[in-house]
Amino acid sequence: MAEPAPTKPAQDPAAPPATGDEIVVTGQGTPPGDPAAAINEVSFEAVQAVDKAVVGPIAEGYVMATPKPLRQGVHNALNNLSEPINLANSLLQFKIGRAFRALGRFGINSTIGVAGLFNFAERKPFGLGYERNGFANTLGYYGIGAGPYMYLPLIGATSTRDLVGRLLDLSLVPAMAGAPFSSPVYATGTGIARSLDDRVEIDGFLRRLRSDCSNPYAAEREYYLAIREAEIAALHGREFDLESRLPACLADGPLVRVGQAVPPPAAKPEAKEPPAAPQPEVDQKPPVTQTM
Repeated sequence: MAEPAPTKPAQDPAAPPATGDEIVVTGQGTPPGDPAAAINEVSFEAVQAVDKAVVGPIAEGYVMATPKPLRQGVHNALNNLSEPINLANSLLQFKIGRAFRALGRFGINSTIGVAGLFNFAERKPFGLGYERNGFANTLGYYGIGAGPYMYLPLIGATSTRDLVGRLLDLSLVPAMAGAPFSSPVYATGTGIARSLDDRVEIDGFLRRLRSDCSNPYAAEREYYLAIREAEIAALHGREFDLESRLPACLADGPLVRVGQAVPPPAAKPEAKEPPAAPQPEVDQKPPVTQTM
């Protein structure tokens, strides 16, 4: 006996007629600028776990065991090593004043600052503040977009453009100066020192990210992309509403550098309210007491 043919489910009369093979797309899709969000978030979680278990305690031990003047000296020396990069990119961006400041800082701190351990260039009478610059900024200055966002082990938040710029930054001094700057020992030593110094610098940011943000991965991504966009705009002298772009959970703290970025443009001073008009003084007579 032949089996009865399976019956098709009744079609909703309000539904549009079938047109053949259909593809049903579900989900919310990937965030703009972050096509590999699923992979990046896994990388983010892995890096955060390693940081909590290993890197964070090492950074804390470094802070506790090393006197602050010595830590500051290491920080100054690392900044001094990056001055040739700041100089080259300021010239490429035709920021001549900025280039001269980088050159002046490098000359002062490399000599009387004992190879950059002391930041005499920032003190009076010089007053030359540190201005981080790099090839990622130069690429952005000439209109190259950020490209896809990435979160990478050992690097953290970055983008395609910023990753290329960072590789160029790391290659400049070894290529121009040669030994010992081109030796693997130098690269490894300075890389470890810079990573540790950066980790100490962003410790407060990471604490806030983990405690105040319901989605730390998305918050760091939006924070990083907003600051990088503000930095490129500042190179062109354009205004940028950074405050409205920062995630709410990170907007009320001091701005910090995440990844390879220059310090963001200084916030505009708040408009001061005009002083209130002086109120006329009123004669206040002492209370009169009545006696019986």
